[in-house]
Amino acid sequence: MASTTTAAKPAAKPLPKKRRNSFWNGEEMTAWWFVLPSFALLMIFVFYPMLQAFIISFQNYNLVGGTRTFVGLDNYRTLMTDQSFLASLRHSFYFAVIVIPIQTCISLGMALLIQKKVAATGLFRTIYFIPVVVSTAVAATVFKLIYNKEYGLLNNFLELLHLPTTNFLSNPDTAMNGVIMLGMWKAVGFFMIIFLAGLNNIPTDLYEAARVDGASKLQQFFRITLPLLNRTTAFVVIITTIDAIKISGLVFVLTNGGPNGATETAVFYIYQMAFKQMQMGYGTAAAFILFAIVLVISLVQMRLFRNQDY
Repeated sequence: MASTTTAAKPAAKPLPKKRRNSFWNGEEMTAWWFVLPSFALLMIFVFYPMLQAFIISFQNYNLVGGTRTFVGLDNYRTLMTDQSFLASLRHSFYFAVIVIPIQTCISLGMALLIQKKVAATGLFRTIYFIPVVVSTAVAATVFKLIYNKEYGLLNNFLELLHLPTTNFLSNPDTAMNGVIMLGMWKAVGFFMIIFLAGLNNIPTDLYEAARVDGASKLQQFFRITLPLLNRTTAFVVIITTIDAIKISGLVFVLTNGGPNGATETAVFYIYQMAFKQMQMGYGTAAAFILFAIVLVISLVQMRLFRNQDY
């Protein structure tokens, strides 16, 4: 009878022990060490001041005496019926409604022009971008000279065309339009660069295929360029909206809120209340109302552009 032998089974390898505290020992911990300084700066210089400002908005806080009195929602209730504050909101929204479509279209048009590879492309890019790096105070001072009724360049041009001259900044009906033109001249170059980056990310194969199919330049623009620039356009529109509603620096230098408050925007009104009339609690409440308005508008815009994603 043949003897039977049983083959020995290889010993099972022990299961590797799970590393304890792998989060604190791995790459995540290193990443958090890099993030920590920026997070600390945000907490100290952004979030903590915002929390303190929110608390102050419920107080009657006068900077002169330094006295603080809790008044609850009185500041917010008063602002809802404050005609000066409501007028400043209207001025800000008027600025935004005019600037957003015109500035966006001009920026996109300039980006399309300088995208083409020609000899002077670099020169034109530099020229168009110069207003962005020009100081706000310098730009506003130059435009004050341009708008001057006596010797301004604009009125000299109107005289050549035999049109009536006017002082843009002294007329309540035209003063805000003067601020709008300066604002667009100052910012259009920045958004041109944003659109240019978006245009360069569109594959050229799509345009070649469209040309083969007989698509015209206009059809290529509406069927290829605009749809693929949707995210870039969303960014430009949202940032333009935020910048337009919180416009203040140009107003401060160019018109100082005049004439007769015709160019007093919401942020300029907040500055006046908080640092000129020393009503810090009232001014802070106005700032949080403006913050809520801008937040809601931005969320709505993000939802609209998200629904149009291709």
